[in-house]
Amino acid sequence: MKTILSIVLMVFCGFTFAQTTMTGTVTDNTGRPIAGANVIIVGTSSGNMTDFDGTFTLTTDSTPPFTAQASSVGFSTEIIEVTSSSQKLDFILQEGSILDEVVISASRTRERIFESPVTVERFGLKEIKNTASADFYDGLENLKGVDVNTNSLTFKSVNTRGFATFANTRFMQLVDGMDNSTPALNFPIGNLVGMIETDVLSVELLPGASSALYGANAFNGILFMRSKNPFDHTGISAFYKQGITSQEAAGDNAYTDFGIRMAHKFSDKFAAKVNFGYLKGTDWAATSTVDKNQEGGTRENNTNYDGVNVYGDDFSVNIQSESD
Repeated sequence: MKTILSIVLMVFCGFTFAQTTMTGTVTDNTGRPIAGANVIIVGTSSGNMTDFDGTFTLTTDSTPPFTAQASSVGFSTEIIEVTSSSQKLDFILQEGSILDEVVISASRTRERIFESPVTVERFGLKEIKNTASADFYDGLENLKGVDVNTNSLTFKSVNTRGFATFANTRFMQLVDGMDNSTPALNFPIGNLVGMIETDVLSVELLPGASSALYGANAFNGILFMRSKNPFDHTGISAFYKQGITSQEAAGDNAYTDFGIRMAHKFSDKFAAKVNFGYLKGTDWAATSTVDKNQEGGTRENNTNYDGVNVYGDDFSVNIQSESD
């Protein structure tokens, strides 16, 4: 019996000696602890999770050397090579992109884009950088089911349900949750008073009717534009675009688009940003003298003349003949 008991004790001590217990922390690149991070031994089922302070204790039957891995949602995976049982594991995770995009506009609650009950067209930072359009707002025309009426270089109207008009009163446009419609006109005027390209974080478009959630003005669809938070996106960024607009009547004219964004985080509770944009160009020149009344004559000798696109043609009077 003594011999058998000695053998059992030796085997138990052998198993106890083979276990390796390690401690460590998991933090982000700013030093803040990450709670709920997964820490595992690569190639085994041994693992644990961090507590609210970002610390963990990991026990494994493996003997060094081996590889430990830490991961968390929204952060990149970090790997550390363990060479001794007394080594402390301090993981520093870098912020990364979430694989499945999250939509915050479809139902006013955060949900995965594939679980959204309505069609959501998303225009993110990657698409904005890759668009061949003059600016990000023009790039919306490449989205499914979207028509953009270009009224001028600065005034564009988005249509999603076949109602092709520059005054789309049943289309709602929100910038950081604020209605972007002109108070007097009661319809959105494109990006004329919107954001510059360097301050855009994402653009989400709901082509269908959204009146149940956002009111009667969202009958033709709704456009959400989100700007960059100065707490998360600091520093100075700028862009400069140069080109020409060409027309047979007006000739070639210079096109210049410039913008700069400055943001600074003063503390965890206060941050500020400043945006400046400058755009100058020539759209087109009205040179047609065709009379829509088909009465002939010109603007100078016909008081009933109604030109197709001559400037100031709403009402015309021959001042010289009246004075005579």
